[in-house]
Amino acid sequence: MSPVKKSFYPVVRSFWIRNLFIFLFLAGASKAYSQSGRLSGKIVDSLTNQPIEYAAVSLIDKMTHKTVTGSVSGLNGGFLLAEAKAGIYNILIEAIGFFPFSMELILTDHDKRTDLGTIHLRRKTSGLQTVTVVGGQKLIENKIDKMVFNAEKDLTSQGGVATDILKKIPQVSVDVDGNVELAGSSSIRFLIDGKPSTAFGNNIADVLQSIPASQIKSIEVITNPGAKYDAEGLGGIINIILKHNTVRGINGSVSLTAASRNENGSLNLSVRDHNFGVNVFVNGNARLPATTPLTSTRISQDTASNTQVILDQDGSSRFYRYGVESGLSIDYTLHKKNNFTFTVSDNYFGTTNSGSQNQNQTTLDKNGDPISSLLSTSVTQSNFYLHAVNYSLDYKRTFDKEDRELDFGVHTSANQNNYNSLNTQYNQPGNTPFYGTNNNNPGTETETEIVLDYTEPISKKLMLGMGGKMVFTDIHSTSNVLSLQVPSGNYLYDSTLSNYLIYKQKVYALYTELNFPVSNWFDAKIGLRYERTNLNPFFSDIPQQVAEPGYNTFVPSIFFSRKLNEKQTLKLSYSKRIERPDYRDLNPFINTTDPYNITTGNPYLQPEIGHRLELGWNYDLDAGGSFMISAFYRLNQQDIQPYVVYYASLPVGDTVYKNVAVSTRQNIGTEKNLGMNLFSDLHLNSKFNIRTNIFLFYRQGINALDSNMKVESFNYRINMNLSYNFSGTLAGEFFANFNSPRNEIQGKYPSFSSYTLAFRKQLWKKKGSIAVTGTNIFSEYINQPTELIGSNFTVNSNRKIPFRSVGINFTWKFGKLDFKKPKPDNPDVPATID
Repeated sequence: MSPVKKSFYPVVRSFWIRNLFIFLFLAGASKAYSQSGRLSGKIVDSLTNQPIEYAAVSLIDKMTHKTVTGSVSGLNGGFLLAEAKAGIYNILIEAIGFFPFSMELILTDHDKRTDLGTIHLRRKTSGLQTVTVVGGQKLIENKIDKMVFNAEKDLTSQGGVATDILKKIPQVSVDVDGNVELAGSSSIRFLIDGKPSTAFGNNIADVLQSIPASQIKSIEVITNPGAKYDAEGLGGIINIILKHNTVRGINGSVSLTAASRNENGSLNLSVRDHNFGVNVFVNGNARLPATTPLTSTRISQDTASNTQVILDQDGSSRFYRYGVESGLSIDYTLHKKNNFTFTVSDNYFGTTNSGSQNQNQTTLDKNGDPISSLLSTSVTQSNFYLHAVNYSLDYKRTFDKEDRELDFGVHTSANQNNYNSLNTQYNQPGNTPFYGTNNNNPGTETETEIVLDYTEPISKKLMLGMGGKMVFTDIHSTSNVLSLQVPSGNYLYDSTLSNYLIYKQKVYALYTELNFPVSNWFDAKIGLRYERTNLNPFFSDIPQQVAEPGYNTFVPSIFFSRKLNEKQTLKLSYSKRIERPDYRDLNPFINTTDPYNITTGNPYLQPEIGHRLELGWNYDLDAGGSFMISAFYRLNQQDIQPYVVYYASLPVGDTVYKNVAVSTRQNIGTEKNLGMNLFSDLHLNSKFNIRTNIFLFYRQGINALDSNMKVESFNYRINMNLSYNFSGTLAGEFFANFNSPRNEIQGKYPSFSSYTLAFRKQLWKKKGSIAVTGTNIFSEYINQPTELIGSNFTVNSNRKIPFRSVGINFTWKFGKLDFKKPKPDNPDVPATID
């Protein structure tokens, strides 16, 4: 059995043992609480728990059957009826696409103004006993400060992972390695259910590709976050919402995918009765081992000796990824106005990578004649694992005054991680080792945030929000490097390459924002956020610690929204953002795993500041679909980018490295982006839909480190999605995506194209489904040529990445949803459909 499987199977076994209590707990979690109801209230979707706007509310005299008074729910689903005299009434609530809700109400002289609480309307379905709830949301919902992609409605992502969904969202692009950009920026603040996770700090691409698409309910994209949100993330915020069923009853879903490239499975189980609910999920994901061929040629100039060195590398690497995640969520509502939610999630994922490269280094004199030639082979092996546990406790308090709300939360994320690598260089011919390192890098990371938000309706149209947050980050990392001793073949501790670090960061934030209409012209949302950042890092391998003084950041945000008519909305927004360099960027540890290509951190990095202005227009065609156009301008100051410097000779400790390129991150200077996004979702008829997204932007980069290097480029990303319903139970979908080549300060990165075809057959009255998917089925590899240019060197490389995949997915939804009116004998539960 391979080392990977030996380490993976105990993890899976302990994982199931650790989570067995969850299922035992769910078996008994069905105790009900009931309560009687009152007169004003709030109307929400029973499936999504989102407010329902424009629902009609009528108070009908039971004796005369005449409507006494009525109202319509507002943006937040709330309504308020005029007071009625004592009597017996029926309350009728109706909304398009939902079953009407009716209940009897007896008013006395003492019931002058009462509250019905939250009323959950259920969407129209085909059955009443065992119910399959049909989602009625649009695929993409465009709100004042964010865009919501309802992933459950997407077909070709079935059986895939989070990145398969992300590439379909306007302004979001994903490259062949799973790296994500939002509006042309890779600086993104990722959240899960609105909360941070330390797992994202290690390798975002790996984490996203460890979350099955079947576990994702929706993805929120916020390109210009308001003052309530963290200032971190120049591109904005992407919030992944996992599935949490809020409908009363015992129900769940199972999804299993077998494929030639990715395999995954997930289980989601919910128990809800009145004001108490439990949700549990577990999923696993594996990217099967695949080999990636790589060729590279670097031509460098040694100005001191007036020679040219050509380094040819030809080899391959074999990569494998796996992940297991689970979570438990419990929520309880006390006396209607107090909601408590506790969640815990356990995440474990890892990667292994092994490879070898043949290297040919040729030195030429000034006339181009060969002086020397060195043949060698590099053999590498590495593995990484991370175990992260996230805890959160949230409290929400509502009040008699509509829209007044208090939210308090404590969220903690902690992980243990370890990276091991082994590299050996062999002289050829003879296969004699002459250089090698063995690195063991364990670390821990803990992040805790305390959040307080308060909303106060000053008047019917004036809303004040305020709050604060404290975030504490504590990171410990040790790198123990052993160097090969020639000719004994032993590995001994190398103090010049080893190091450890302690990195502590504290961020204190306060914000306030105001929502108000400006006459009948437009609605405004203006906010200001203040963040104080304190740093206390320690790096063991620098002679003098770098002083990291605290700094203040003021982050304004402005939103204007004008409803041109019932179908068209115009939005203008501005926000300021910040990108703090993390400890991996700052750590001066020198990684010499490949002695020709060294990487290191930069403890002198400064935070990057971004300013972003966006203008958007959307047109709702109702059943016909929607259009959305947005234009943006972003200015980044102290722009942070990877930067490569060539050295003919570089001393590190007692070793002198020859012909080496050193990669680090630098504050390059200024970057400007001007772009536009065009999105359309057209329902041509009841069977055929076409969705297109075009993202264009012009980029200008000014390199303050080298005034001769100024980059100007035009970039574009295009995707198209076609779906057709052959019958009520059979559907097909085709998705194609293209990313243009990307130009950065030092080079040109490759284009990327992919396509996916999927068919889904629904079974058992749409409770089950089988989907077949194929991605890039006509070619095994995607070629990724890269050009890199710097002072005295050029690099041309090409990776052949295996991308073809064929898979089959099975999904089954089970459970009986109960929509009966609760008994009116418990004062803690409103007389509503919960």
